[in-house]
Formats: sequence, structure tokens, C-alpha cells
Amino acid sequence: MNLNESEKGEFIRYRLQEAKDTIEDVKLLIDNDRLRASVNRIYYGMFYSLLALGIAYDYETSKHQQLIGWFNKIFIHEGLIDSRFGRIINKASNRRTKGDYESFVEFEKEIVIEMFEEMKEFISEIDRYLNSKSRVGKGESHP
Repeated sequence: MNLNESEKGEFIRYRLQEAKDTIEDVKLLIDNDRLRASVNRIYYGMFYSLLALGIAYDYETSKHQQLIGWFNKIFIHEGLIDSRFGRIINKASNRRTKGDYESFVEFEKEIVIEMFEEMKEFISEIDRYLNSKSRVGKGESHP
């Protein structure tokens, strides 16, 4: 993607807002006991925030596991973001895959609520990181 700095900042903000909007979707799903769908949207909310991070650092991929791997390698293993956030996205990815592709999968409501809380923390952490490093619209290729 070849974006100028203004377009890049706009796209980062769009992806962060998409992640934040997903929080409201998940709340509605949980309130209506749509737990498998909640797990899917919890994962995607975090994924959208990682897309924002990728845009900020000129990292592009269409593969979910590549984006998560990049995040873990650059931000978690280097200590830029607390390692618990790596565990959160990995766990959500595994559960989303299980819920989407395996038969007869059910999730316990308390687990989904815990994931929801982790999702909100994850999105906030990515948002905080981008803003604290002035990445929104600044376009750096590596932390």
C-alpha cells in the first residue's frame, strides 16, 4: 500500500475505530448469549488494532498468523509491549479458529466475558502505544 502520511494516519485511525466499534458489537452478542459469534468478534476487534499497528510500521500481510507473528516478534519479544498481550491475541486466535471451523463447539459465558475484558485491554494498549509513540500518521518502518 503506497499511502502518503495523511492517508496513512487516516487509515490507522479508521482501523482503530473499527476495533473500538467491535467492542459494542461484542457487548450486544454477549448480552444475547451469542457466544461463538462473540469469540469471533473479540478476535477481530484485536486483529483490526493490529492492522492499525501494521499500517503505522509499513507492515503488510493478508495472513492473520503472519501479522500476529510480526507483532509477537517486534513488539512482544523486544519488550515494547507487555508479553501478556501476546498471550491474549494468541489465545483469541486459537479460540476463534476453533469456533469458526470445528463442529459442536460451545464457549462458556464466563470465558467469553474474560476474553471480552482482555480484548478491551488489548485494543487500549495498541491505541496507547500508537499514540504514545506518535505513530498515528507518522509512518515509521520499525519501532
